[in-house]
Amino acid sequence: MTAVLDWMTSPAATLLRAPVSWIEVIGFVTGAACVYGVARQRAWNWPVGIINNIAFMILFFGAGLYGETLLQAVFAAVAVYGWYNWVRGARDTQATGDLPIRDAGRAEALTGLVAVVAATVGIAMILSHGTDSQVPWPDAFVLAASLLATYGQARKIFQHWYVWIAIDLVSIPLYVSRGLNLTAILYIGFTALCVYGLIDWKRARPVQTTPSTTSEKVPA
Repeated sequence: MTAVLDWMTSPAATLLRAPVSWIEVIGFVTGAACVYGVARQRAWNWPVGIINNIAFMILFFGAGLYGETLLQAVFAAVAVYGWYNWVRGARDTQATGDLPIRDAGRAEALTGLVAVVAATVGIAMILSHGTDSQVPWPDAFVLAASLLATYGQARKIFQHWYVWIAIDLVSIPLYVSRGLNLTAILYIGFTALCVYGLIDWKRARPVQTTPSTTSEKVPA
C-alpha cells in the first residue's frame, strides 16, 4: 500500500515549473469525465466522481488543504445518494423516464445561502485555529458551497450550476497558490463544462416538464 501511495504522489511531469503528481493526473481525468457526465445527465458520473474524490483526498491532504480533504470524503458519501437518486428517479418517474430537472424554491435558495455563509465562517474559524492551513477562508468557502452544490446536483436542481461556477472561480487561484497548477487548469475546464451543463440543462428542462414528452432515460 505504501508503494502505491508513493507512486501516486511521485512527479509525473512538470507544469509551469511545478511538479505534477500521478494522483493529480488521475484527478484531472476523472474530474473532467465526471463533470461532462453530469452535464449530459449520465448516471455513470457518480461512480467516476467517487474515484475522483479519493484521488483528490490524497492530493489535497498533501497540499495542506484540510477543508477540501474532508470535503472529498463527504462528496463520496453524497455521491452514493446521488447515484441512487438518479437511478431511482429514472425508474420511478414513468411520465418522463427520468428524474426531472427542477428549480430551487425561494425558501430553499435562501436557506442554502444562509447555510453556506454560516458554514464558511465556522469552518474558517476551525481551520484558522485548529490547523496550519494558510488559506482558511477560500478553503472553507469551497467546502461549504460544494456541499450545497452537490446536494443540488443529487436532486437535479437547476441552480446548482451557478454555485459550481462560483466555486470554480474561487478554486482556480486557490490551487495556483498551493502549486497545484494542473488542478487549477482542470478547474478552468470545469468552469467551461459548468457553463455547458447550465445551457444543456436549461434546454432540456422545458422538454422534461412537458407530460406528453418522453425524454432520454438516464443510463445506470
